[in-house]
Amino acid sequence: MTDFNEIIASDKKHVWHHITPHEIFDTNDPMVIVSGEGLRVRDAKGNTFLDATSGGVWSVNVGYGRTEIADAVRDQLVEMCYFAQTAGSIPGAKYASALVEKMPGLSRVYFSNSGSEANEKVYKMVRQLAHLEGAGEKYKIIFRERDYHGTTIGALSSTGQSERRAQYGPFVPGFSSFTHCCCYRCPFGKEYGSCNIECAQDLERAILEEGPDTVGAVVLEPITAGGGVIPPVPEYFPIIQAICRKYDVLLHIDEVVCGVGRTGEWFGYQNYEVSPDFVTMAKGVASGYAAISCTVTTEEVFNRFKPAESDRLSYFRDISTFGGCTAGPTAGLKTLEILEREQLLQNVKQVGAYMLEGFDALKSEFALIGDVRGKGLFGGIELVSDRKTRAPVPESVAIHIAAECARNGLLISRTNRSFSELNNTLCFSPALIATRSDIDEMLGILERVFAKCSTSISA
Repeated sequence: MTDFNEIIASDKKHVWHHITPHEIFDTNDPMVIVSGEGLRVRDAKGNTFLDATSGGVWSVNVGYGRTEIADAVRDQLVEMCYFAQTAGSIPGAKYASALVEKMPGLSRVYFSNSGSEANEKVYKMVRQLAHLEGAGEKYKIIFRERDYHGTTIGALSSTGQSERRAQYGPFVPGFSSFTHCCCYRCPFGKEYGSCNIECAQDLERAILEEGPDTVGAVVLEPITAGGGVIPPVPEYFPIIQAICRKYDVLLHIDEVVCGVGRTGEWFGYQNYEVSPDFVTMAKGVASGYAAISCTVTTEEVFNRFKPAESDRLSYFRDISTFGGCTAGPTAGLKTLEILEREQLLQNVKQVGAYMLEGFDALKSEFALIGDVRGKGLFGGIELVSDRKTRAPVPESVAIHIAAECARNGLLISRTNRSFSELNNTLCFSPALIATRSDIDEMLGILERVFAKCSTSISA
């Protein structure tokens, strides 16, 4: 029998937790999650929580305890666990085929093991193309403020979150930014409906400032995730794509969070009128049951790397060690099967709309809530100290509310040490199997917590 007290003590003594200030463990025990079923998890102290984060970082899309995924992975690992992706595998070939069926216009899948790595592959491809088709000048990559693209130095170089980047420089040269698309905090002081979608038009300014002959790609999330859950307006992506085509710039959509059903479409970009050159994904690809990421591109881009006999360096000379592990594509295939069999995309649209309606109702009740936004089972509640000025609450308020939710049996996430001022958005991403009953439970806890916290804040 497992001694959970011993496990907690061992964790506290030896484990270095992610994005966690460890002084908190001088007086508190770390949370140790020991089991899960559906949307619920249990910790080592016997507490049960409704998980509105899909594993803390938007990953467990089809819920906990899926024995069919675990069994399929186990059987595959016994049959053939791994061989470098210089060779193929049965699950790799099957998954790549099944994946691109969901992505018209895209045809090639490059496997690796994390979202950061998937994005790095695109950056390397863009820079290699600059050398293959020129003298290396068209190598720059433009990213969007408030977007997050990963934890490696290259990925952080393309991340528009100041506190995520702080103290990790110097960064890779050749990355620059354009403005975010948050209507609630429009950097141009406009109101949607009477604006010219300046947030999208700003991409042209950024390209012209860098020099069109030097810009190879633009990378952005379909919906800004960790930067505050920010969906673009419908006109946004057609403008972005038109600008990219005007200046011969490749369009890279980072679907690490939104991909594989989160928004009610297979991919977030499919909610908008856009045809990307690259799509990257991880997290929900295998619902957290195995590590896998994918860099997906078009046949046209793929063919640009076919080697000429006179150039021995012209193919994509990259390798990802665990891109050859068969567990990832096996779990990915089962995830796709579950999504289709249980009609979870439709569930996301219906239950997601219900969740966002619930957030609107909370907004009408509590002045602490300045804005609610989202798409599908992906929502954000932005907290303010003054609705008229839209002054954000201190990060400590968001931390307190998230902690109070946990004390009441609900796990939520938030913008976490990402910006100097705007760490004030609560983030919600329950598994795609969520029911209206699950959402009612979540909303009930939120209402109690907001009522308690609003009283203490105003006092």
